[in-house]
Amino acid sequence: MKKKTVRTGIVGAGFSASFHFEALRKVHGTDVEVVGVHTPDRAGGEAYAAKRGIRYFDALDALLDEVEAIHVCTPPMFHEPIAVAGLNGDKFVICEKPLTGYFGDGSADFHWERADMNVARGEALASLRRILDAEQSSKGKLLYAENWVYAPAIQKEREILEKTGGQILWIHGEEAHSGSHSVDYAYAARCGGGVLIGKGCHPLTAALYLKRVEGRARDGRPIRPRAVSARTHALTRLPGFRDEGHIRRDYYDIEDFSAIHVEFDDGSIADLFASDIVLGGIHNWLEVMANNHRTICNINPNTAMQTYNPVEENFADVYVVEKIGTKQGWACTSPDEDWFTGYPQEIEAFYRSIAYGEPIESDSGLAADAISTIYSAYVSAQQAGAATTVAPY
Repeated sequence: MKKKTVRTGIVGAGFSASFHFEALRKVHGTDVEVVGVHTPDRAGGEAYAAKRGIRYFDALDALLDEVEAIHVCTPPMFHEPIAVAGLNGDKFVICEKPLTGYFGDGSADFHWERADMNVARGEALASLRRILDAEQSSKGKLLYAENWVYAPAIQKEREILEKTGGQILWIHGEEAHSGSHSVDYAYAARCGGGVLIGKGCHPLTAALYLKRVEGRARDGRPIRPRAVSARTHALTRLPGFRDEGHIRRDYYDIEDFSAIHVEFDDGSIADLFASDIVLGGIHNWLEVMANNHRTICNINPNTAMQTYNPVEENFADVYVVEKIGTKQGWACTSPDEDWFTGYPQEIEAFYRSIAYGEPIESDSGLAADAISTIYSAYVSAQQAGAATTVAPY
């Protein structure tokens, strides 16, 4: 069968735009032509384009006119207008996580800790509804770029659930490291909150996904979140925090620790942590306790490869693993970090869907459940952890 060619464009020129481009180079099920990139930052966009041999577009509409799909790789505050513009133009929209959120009241002195989380949830769900309505009216589709869903360990657990009919009783997991490198991340008004949404979306969405898989495999319908309890803390903004220089602490108004407890509509549970206070590299894992098996998904780090380096300078030009503080001593050096975290598998699946109509695992429904659960968790946290119903959307 002759491969189809899909013309695509990238919106944004930062960290996520870089690894999206690298994942596009690995797509093999169809041919992908990256037409160009758009960002309001002309200098950054032109540099990104020149490095990759693509065109820079100074207007989103101009890029949309020449492509079938776009990658939304911007700060979350811009996701909705870009996604809606793409869907209104009947494009396939690959959107980074989180899909959308609440980005403040527009005031210059907006501060997350003074915000009403019921208002935040209402605004986030209204944004979500606008995106879903645009998708409903579009010939295109929203493809939710949650790489944890496509991580090999999570997909193997999917296979186990589908083949054994297992019942998940408890999931717990975590995403953590020593702090994001993004300037925008320090401000809730740009990213929709702090670590709960910025990192917590990953293990949460994986847990929501596996419960969907379980329900469909056994009963033909997804098992969805019913209620959530949460606590959040800004530990590096405590007056007594002792800064040793290893953990980022220049956040304006966001939390750097979160713990959420999710109750599903079948009574099963999940406990998920996210933080910016963990040293030693990325700490991404999910554990599943089922009635017929137990699975530990070590996404990053894992022991596929381990190295011992006695002298820091020896590995000066060797990439070890994301966010590692030192290359000296023992390390879980990743032979292919992107593969273990699901990035190329995710993009491959999306382009097979765009070209040939194949089904995807991470869609707008999963993204919507994640946003509703996250902002219900923020409501709970503002009420000192009170159980809160996951709001409909």
